[in-house]
Amino acid sequence: MSGTGRTEDGHGRLGNALSGLAVAVGCVLFLGGFIWGAVVYQPYTVPTDSMSPSIAAGDRVLAQRIDGEKVRRGDIVVFRDKQWGDMPMVKRVVGVGGDAIACCGDGGKLTVNGKAIEEPYLRTEGPASNTFTATVPTGQLFLLGDERMGSLDSRSHLQDPGHGSVPRSAVTARLDAVAWPLDGGLLDRPQGFEALPGGVSQLGPVKLVVGSIVIGAVLILGGAAYGPIARRLSRPRRGASGSGGGSRGKATAGVG
Repeated sequence: MSGTGRTEDGHGRLGNALSGLAVAVGCVLFLGGFIWGAVVYQPYTVPTDSMSPSIAAGDRVLAQRIDGEKVRRGDIVVFRDKQWGDMPMVKRVVGVGGDAIACCGDGGKLTVNGKAIEEPYLRTEGPASNTFTATVPTGQLFLLGDERMGSLDSRSHLQDPGHGSVPRSAVTARLDAVAWPLDGGLLDRPQGFEALPGGVSQLGPVKLVVGSIVIGAVLILGGAAYGPIARRLSRPRRGASGSGGGSRGKATAGVG
């Protein structure tokens, strides 16, 4: 009896220790993920449909804080420029310093340095834009909205000093994911720009941040639930106790 009690008590202490460790590790991952995300990412609400269908008006996005020098073609960025009203705006980078941008090439596609760009994120099946040409000055970025027929973007500023472009320093963040609605998901880098010099950028640590928060939450809930579940499972069954008592009562009556 005493050996069994010690064994069960030892298992209980081990289980409590492991559940406590799970909760502690979970708290570190959960809070660490939130802090990491707050440092690396800037939440932003998209005000217009100029980036639809990739991003709709009212969508809540996660934008990684980066230096403008890290921007690559195909990135969706948040920027602020006086020529554009000096307010945060969201557009896609289609050209960098030295690029010759034009529309439309073969099949009505946008061209960068003479190369036709596949843009599967566009809604329209017609030309990728109205007709235009532009050369991007060094250190500048040429930006377009994905909703080409209604977006006010670099094409609307071709007569400005930068020929519609904005300086890299105007960029404050690069979009990695749509946080709300929940079915928005990650914003993958378009492969149409991959063959050009500089390639495309890599996705930020958004998967690691979300994974840390989710795993932390699971560990916290699992560790906290261990105690009540273990106590419930360790309780003796009422039926088994009643059956044992009845057998002993019958044996005593027989001896008498």
